[in-house]
Amino acid sequence: MVSQAYLTCEIAWPIVTVTPLPLEPADTPQPETEGTAMQRVGALVRDARRHRGLTQAQLAERLGTSQSAVARIEQGGQNLTLDLLDRLSQALDSELITLGPAGPTHLRVTGGTPLQGSVTVKSSKNAAVALLCAALLNRGRTTLRNVARIVEVERILDVLRSIGVSAVWNTAGHDLTLVVPDSLDLAGIDADAARRTRSIIMFLGPLLHRADSFRLPYAGGCDLGTRTVEPHMIALRRFGLEVEAHAGEYRASVSPPTTADRTIVLTERGDTVTENALLAAARTDGTTTIRNASSNYMVQDLVLYLQLLGVDIEGLGTTTLVVRGRPVLDADVDYTISEDPVEAMSLLTAGIVTRSELTVCRAPIEFLEIELAVLTEMGLRYSLSPEYRAANGHTRLADITLEPSDLRAPIDKVHPMPFPGLNIDHLPFFAVIAAAATGSTLIHDWVYDNRAIHLSDLTRLGADVRLLDPHRVLVTGPTRWRAAEVVCPPALRPAVCLLLGMLAAKGTSVLRNVDIIARGYEHLYERLVEMGATIEVFRD
Repeated sequence: MVSQAYLTCEIAWPIVTVTPLPLEPADTPQPETEGTAMQRVGALVRDARRHRGLTQAQLAERLGTSQSAVARIEQGGQNLTLDLLDRLSQALDSELITLGPAGPTHLRVTGGTPLQGSVTVKSSKNAAVALLCAALLNRGRTTLRNVARIVEVERILDVLRSIGVSAVWNTAGHDLTLVVPDSLDLAGIDADAARRTRSIIMFLGPLLHRADSFRLPYAGGCDLGTRTVEPHMIALRRFGLEVEAHAGEYRASVSPPTTADRTIVLTERGDTVTENALLAAARTDGTTTIRNASSNYMVQDLVLYLQLLGVDIEGLGTTTLVVRGRPVLDADVDYTISEDPVEAMSLLTAGIVTRSELTVCRAPIEFLEIELAVLTEMGLRYSLSPEYRAANGHTRLADITLEPSDLRAPIDKVHPMPFPGLNIDHLPFFAVIAAAATGSTLIHDWVYDNRAIHLSDLTRLGADVRLLDPHRVLVTGPTRWRAAEVVCPPALRPAVCLLLGMLAAKGTSVLRNVDIIARGYEHLYERLVEMGATIEVFRD
């Protein structure tokens, strides 16, 4: 479906001004007049592609779109958003297209239309971040395949490159090869990039093997006494790491472990604290037993990668991991990252609230089973394909086909638990789903302080969401969704929930300041458009 979008931008090489032009419906032939602005843009793209020696299929792969879409661009018949123009410039590795100063990104969403067709789940962002940190352990070459091209990944790459790590994308832009030098330039670390990602804390586990002392920038407000950080320190002290926080940086010192074997009981079954303990144990001689470990999807990806490096790890998928470390890890390895259950849940929610017949392909079913059980109780009708394995040879996948369903509120409250319970990152989507169901649903987010507050923004779209306290909301449906203009909250999942609610609302909504969504999703808007959504990306 092609939205009725209008575009004004400036194109360099040569300079051409694209004036606002109404786009024709997708099934209407485009005008053949030579020299129209869109055709001139298309000719520039075609010439740059040929100059780079790329086929249309190769450019399409870099953009994450279809070859037919590239053909339409080059013919002057494709809707060109500012976001697409920016990605074309990056894909062609050229200042072919310049957009001028970039302001905040906004979305104009015309909802109330069912989605259709199929969509394929992309790879896990959280696993990619953990594996990028883990590459610091390896003296050999690490090639990560099917890496999500999202902001969080790029920030970690900026940090890695700043300390001397070679990180090179392949021609298609999906596979990443990393080579770590013998000596890291920790003094040259990109402090700005480090402070813009909470994942920087997972550098502690690998770096304790690389230096007797080091400093690591961290984001403000991440105090050592908080529940999200102190469990890391408790675990890593057993490997000789001591950390103090001073004015926006961790100051770390490392002493040799006092025992050859150690048992660590994590005070919190967190994903990143389990990953940090694994990263520390992988190159520590002796046996480390990690109890109360997370067995979530990103931890399983990390274990599979470390096993490729030669680390002996028992207990994959359980809450007890036994790691027999090796002081030297030197292997050339290729690892394909598994699919993202959070993205799968996002796409399922989009189909559910728009009452769509939609197939979500390559869904990591092992990490969605509790969610699907709750949705079955609520009356969702769906079917599963036979299961098959992900490219890592381990993760169970299935295709999930949704049917339009009349939902009812579940009898019990909806709340998260560590895997194999309902994923904490999936919980916000149940607020949107509950708003489409008949009855009242209690949603209890006991993990995060105040995140439930952001779910009350759904009231702007007509939902009945009552905030009971900072951790609990009561959602009563069914909702008569209405269009509205809303500013994104500073939280990724609630921001996506607003977008999904807008897809269900008749009329045109505006979602402002959506850059936060790019932290966790790759080309989400374009993929929704391919399924029939009408979404226009614009800047003021």
